[in-house]
Formats: sequence, C-alpha cells, structure tokens
Amino acid sequence: MIQTIETPIGPLTVEAQGQYITSCVFGKPLPPPQQEGNSREAALIDNAAAQLREYFAGERRVFTLPLRWTGTAFQQAVWRHTWAIPYGKTLSYGQVAAALGRPRAARAVGGALHANPLALFVPCHRVVGGSGRLTGFAGGIEVKKQLLEMEKENYGFRGVTLCNGFNAGPPSTLPSKSNLEP
Repeated sequence: MIQTIETPIGPLTVEAQGQYITSCVFGKPLPPPQQEGNSREAALIDNAAAQLREYFAGERRVFTLPLRWTGTAFQQAVWRHTWAIPYGKTLSYGQVAAALGRPRAARAVGGALHANPLALFVPCHRVVGGSGRLTGFAGGIEVKKQLLEMEKENYGFRGVTLCNGFNAGPPSTLPSKSNLEP
C-alpha cells in the first residue's frame, strides 16, 4: 500500500508491504497512489503518519516503525549505521566510512545515502560534509538544513554537532534493532 503524507517539508510518499515500511521518499509518486492494501499495511502507514506528525511537532526523536530495505551489503551497512545516529547529532560521510572500516569510502557512503529508500526514518539528513558543510540530499539542501535546525532547536544544540561514533548520545534515544529487517 502506498500513501502520500503532507508534511512541513512537503509531501512524503510512504509504502508498506506486509508487516514493514519499505519506502519513504520525497514527493508524490508518479502513478496514482494505490488505495488497496490490507488492514495491517493501512495501520502501518497510519502509524508512520502519526510518528511523522510527532517528529515535526518536536515530540518524537526516534521512529519506532518496523523497517525493511533492500540494497547491497555496503548500502545496508551504511543505512544501519545512519539509522543509529541520534536525534540532534550529525556525522560526516568520512566518519561513517571510517566506522564501517572503509575510511576512504566517503563518496561511496554518499552514494549509498543517495539510494536510501527510507528518508527520515533512516536519517540521512544527519550525515554532512567533513567540515560540517551541508551536501547532497534527496529532499534538497534547504530541506536538510531545515531538518537539522529543527532537531538542534528541539534538542537544545546551537550549530552543527559532530559525534565521534554512532552510539553518541543517551542510549535511550537509539531505536532497538528489533525494528529493522534487512
């Protein structure tokens, strides 16, 4: 089931298949949205919409949705690492690459994030250039800036804060791995 959800940064199209959210992309789908789906998928999308509303209201820092993605082993490693970056924190592409044991793969990390099928739920907007510079984002640089500023304001940060590892921040802000299904 596919549904477009209106948000303060524009429409997001969310897809549920079976018991998982499989896609969240910027914009509306080209074909008309599918209205048919089972009640489990409809409930998942309703839950995703509710969590997105809470996120944009500053009331939610962690999405607790069952996610499933498909990609290469490297892409999945990048997405899993990015998924664990706490609210209000950022990492550089180089930091993500180094954490994955591939310190020279910053551009490959950027490529994997470009292919991220779960925008916001896997928060690729929290990955920035080495100097803190905002670079590439499917929703556009201005949207990336808005998201980071919103998170910093709600978390009490001023300026870009780079963390040294994906476990930075209080453990309670990290979602459980049981919500992920590669």
